[in-house]
Amino acid sequence: MILQRVEQADWLSNSYLVVDKPGGKGVLIDGNGVIEPLLERADREGTEITHILLTHDHWDHVVGLGELASEREIPILAHEVTAENVGFEVDRTLKDGDVIETGDLRIETIFTPGHAGGHLAFLIDGTDLITADLIFKGTVAGTMAPGATGFEDLRHSIMEKVMTLPPETRIHPGHREPSTIGEEWENNPFVRIWRGEDEEGTGACEVNERGEATLVLWAPDYDGTNKAWVRFPDGTDSITGGSQITLR
Repeated sequence: MILQRVEQADWLSNSYLVVDKPGGKGVLIDGNGVIEPLLERADREGTEITHILLTHDHWDHVVGLGELASEREIPILAHEVTAENVGFEVDRTLKDGDVIETGDLRIETIFTPGHAGGHLAFLIDGTDLITADLIFKGTVAGTMAPGATGFEDLRHSIMEKVMTLPPETRIHPGHREPSTIGEEWENNPFVRIWRGEDEEGTGACEVNERGEATLVLWAPDYDGTNKAWVRFPDGTDSITGGSQITLR
């Protein structure tokens, strides 16, 4: 298997080309507006891109894919919620446990809501997991953006669906560099609290447009800023970017 990514310089979002072998068959996962190196490699090596897979509907992960699919006649596959929101045609909808086979690749669909209602992860040949905007190296996704289904969904998706995979499983996130299940199990500050290894914080903060909250965790984010886990007075938890937080 060959897995190659390109990262968009402003949004830091990733697009992936996954093929069974040069000149074989493979898939394109997500689009970020700078996928030309992936397409050039596929064309140069004579690789057939048989499917375009979408992890979720956010613009920085789907830009340009409608046009690409139409030009090259490549079917697009996504969750039904994503299909309703992307603004271009999705040829086949996916649900948890569906399997896509192309060439020698076996790709299992894992439904991972939280950051987005139709969010999917893709487990490739049992060794490599495209996590998109679920979990990143050292951090996790936010749950306050439009279309998010919330903190409890995100935690369940991470702890019950992703962290149960073998520790050597490689993680390929929607932003920035890869990691492994084992590394995130040991070092990701959100996962460590969910495992009971570290204690929750109790400091006070204010969340833009939501008011006062308890700051459960203040941690680094993938883009060099910070990510905050907050708890509101009604007991609901959320994860948001540090720019939305005023520390007390």
